[in-house]
Amino acid sequence: MREREMRIAAALTIALLAACSGHAENAASSAPTGAASAATAARPFAMTEVTKFQAPWALAFLPDGRMLVTEKKGELLLVSADGKDHSVLAAIPVDSAGQGGLMDVVLHPKFAENHWVYISASQAGPGGKGVVLMRGKLVDDPNIRCIKAPCPTTRLEGLTTIFRATPFVEGNGHYSGRIAFSPDGYLFFTNGERQKFTPAQDPKATLGKVLRLNDDGTPAAGNPLAAKGFHPAIWSYGHRNLLGIAFDSAGNLWEDEMGPQGGDEVNLVRPGLDYGYPLASNGSHYDGRDIPDHRPGDGFEAPKVWWNPSISPSSLMAYSGKLWPEWKDDLFIGALSGTALIRVDTNGTSAAKGDQWDLEARIRGVREGPDGAIWVLEDGDTGGRLWKLTPAA
Repeated sequence: MREREMRIAAALTIALLAACSGHAENAASSAPTGAASAATAARPFAMTEVTKFQAPWALAFLPDGRMLVTEKKGELLLVSADGKDHSVLAAIPVDSAGQGGLMDVVLHPKFAENHWVYISASQAGPGGKGVVLMRGKLVDDPNIRCIKAPCPTTRLEGLTTIFRATPFVEGNGHYSGRIAFSPDGYLFFTNGERQKFTPAQDPKATLGKVLRLNDDGTPAAGNPLAAKGFHPAIWSYGHRNLLGIAFDSAGNLWEDEMGPQGGDEVNLVRPGLDYGYPLASNGSHYDGRDIPDHRPGDGFEAPKVWWNPSISPSSLMAYSGKLWPEWKDDLFIGALSGTALIRVDTNGTSAAKGDQWDLEARIRGVREGPDGAIWVLEDGDTGGRLWKLTPAA
């Protein structure tokens, strides 16, 4: 315990001495090296451009094939299945400076029954800014009657904030804000450490954590660290900027996050574990100071896969295997500075680098469609296009 307290005190000193500059989210493209590096591969898929957006962040498929798409500026779009028609479903107040904006969008697993849609966003509030989780009900009534046009048949009602990261702090980076539902119905939500280093180790803060919530945003009962005095929502801690989270078919929870200068990670997230940041990382501080690498026996959970230099992972999907059976449960990552779609080969709870396909654009989001096609969103800086990937002929 004494050694651990000393390490945390040292990290606090580091945080006071140096501010964290931007990650490779805004850096030039770099090819991944490091442990189990993978070379750029030929594309085994055909790419069809579907449509184009302005700085899109995430998409979710409705049961009828239509899509919900978030744009950084705060608009939630309803998009037809063929991508030709867009309409603004909701304009949501956000703080879009820096890495902020309207972020993830996910349907409740029982959406067909309850019509709940979950959205994350960065907002300003007491103390500064932070990421929030919202929930609203999608109402779709083709028989609606109205007197004055326009008269939308689909609308988002009762949008309410159900969880706020704590504390709100100054700054415009590392909000995270990814959402995933577990097979048993719990809501997992990522909170970045907001470029403040030490909140990732602070048991009272939700920053730098994976959270496990009920579907109404309250902390789930039985979270592994509550009895030790941690915030009752915390599932795991010691994370940096968590921009992808997904469950595979076996119920394993995978997460990717941006490291500092190098050290981007894919982690298998286990309850109650400390993933090390800022006390351990396979990257370094931006001013060149070293951060101790993950090593056996250091008390931290090491990543399953890591990159150095950075690829800037922006999203994560666990694939079903519908169209590419050989990729069942493999992870797909969108890379920003890496300008690529990356496949991580999984085997149970093990993982290794697989393929890396250069898409010549910053990739902001990756999702699986209802038929097993892979859908890819470009970042707004490189076009904002939506692509559908299907097996090559």
